[in-house]
Amino acid sequence: MRPTCPQRRACVTLAQALGPTCFKALSLALWVLGAVCTPNALAQSQNHNQNLEASVAVIKQAQQALVHVTTRSIEGAPSTRTLGRNRQGTGVVIGPDNLILTIGYLVLEAEHIELRTFDQRQLPARLVGYDQATGFALIKPLIPSKPLPAVPLGSTQTLTRGDALLVAAGMDLRSIAAAELIDVRPFTGFWEYHLDQALYTSPPFAMHSGAGLFNKQGELLGIGSLVMNDVMPPQHTESLPGNMFVPAELLSPILNELLTTGTSVKSQRPWLGLNAQERNGRIVVTRVSPNSPAFQGGLKPGHLLMALNGQAIESLSGFYKQVWALPLSSKQLQLTVFENSGPKVLSIAVQDRSASITKPAGI
Repeated sequence: MRPTCPQRRACVTLAQALGPTCFKALSLALWVLGAVCTPNALAQSQNHNQNLEASVAVIKQAQQALVHVTTRSIEGAPSTRTLGRNRQGTGVVIGPDNLILTIGYLVLEAEHIELRTFDQRQLPARLVGYDQATGFALIKPLIPSKPLPAVPLGSTQTLTRGDALLVAAGMDLRSIAAAELIDVRPFTGFWEYHLDQALYTSPPFAMHSGAGLFNKQGELLGIGSLVMNDVMPPQHTESLPGNMFVPAELLSPILNELLTTGTSVKSQRPWLGLNAQERNGRIVVTRVSPNSPAFQGGLKPGHLLMALNGQAIESLSGFYKQVWALPLSSKQLQLTVFENSGPKVLSIAVQDRSASITKPAGI
């Protein structure tokens, strides 16, 4: 749709207000207008200039709260097999003392963390807390520095499908774009990960790792986790690429735990060390981590998961929850699998995930 004259003026005004750091003026102007504009929307709005100024302030606030995160993991750490040793993404300043929220896989088993702020300061950082249940991580600058602008956490309770949102990364000063909320629903990852609620947006944002998802009030709604080929609800036949964000509101119940102990109670749960996917109503093991409990117990790619301690496995998310419900004091679990020769029961040790995470020297 060709922008109307008022819309073109909004684009120019927005680009001038943001300066040369933003080249997506049309996309952001449409975000300012609510993503769904009528040709006369601007002309009919008596408060257009005030709304535009407020939206520009929100964009600037979001940009200034972003930091670029660069990490180097411990040589030989297990996570380097799938995530690589050198990683980069985004963190969002959310509180006093420059507390920064990011996605956990960026800093998992990291021996070196460095931040680059909006004003181009380079700061070494340290890990404050890592929550396996949500996938969140908290980091802080290692040395005292002047306060960085922070953003408040928002709630998903007021969100509606189709809402216009803002995605921003700290990679460079142009890494900001409009997005549409496609859905709010559970997410189950193949790597022993599940969220009862996740945010799905489109179009896809390539620099998604730790990116911030903001509403029109400048509140942080989510932290970027994945880019996906399809974010549409399962009942839809058409597909749409986009991103999955972990809701920022999941941090509030565990924030004090993370600050005090570096983890959460929900993170202290059994881990098997497998990847699995649902295919044609069956749960298929696709990968087994070397030296993991699953590996030691004889689980192999291609095995079909049938039952856990005699209880039928009906879905991948249900299987994870069955495993996590077991006390860590349990010595073993009995996993029934199907292989070419028929059903087989494997005895797998119950192990806390944290026991397999390599920590830097001195921690």
